Amino acid sequence: MLWLAQRICETWENVRTMLYVLICKDKPVDGLALRLATRPEHLAYLSSLGEKLRAGGALLDEDGKNPIGSLILIEAATLEEARAIAQGDPFAKAGVFASVEVHPFRQSVGAVQVG
Repeated sequence: MLWLAQRICETWENVRTMLYVLICKDKPVDGLALRLATRPEHLAYLSSLGEKLRAGGALLDEDGKNPIGSLILIEAATLEEARAIAQGDPFAKAGVFASVEVHPFRQSVGAVQVG
């Protein structure tokens, strides 16, 4: 019976998802114009992610007025899936971003929890 419990735990570990943070920095030239033009498609894409999307929003300049990038927290089964989600973002496809970083994220505090 112990082997069955161990097997269930191993299987569960293989199918669990984890959080990933997408840190996306806009191109300094024309980034804002492209961002504003593509924003409706970007928001629709994020909405289509359903429960995989945990949080997201714009990174702002030091004055807190103008967007300079995006920070998106998603749930995915693998790093490759998280990267595919990042690449599918209309902002990425339109060339809004100068750089996109995808990192596994371990939440320690706060309200966002893996489902």
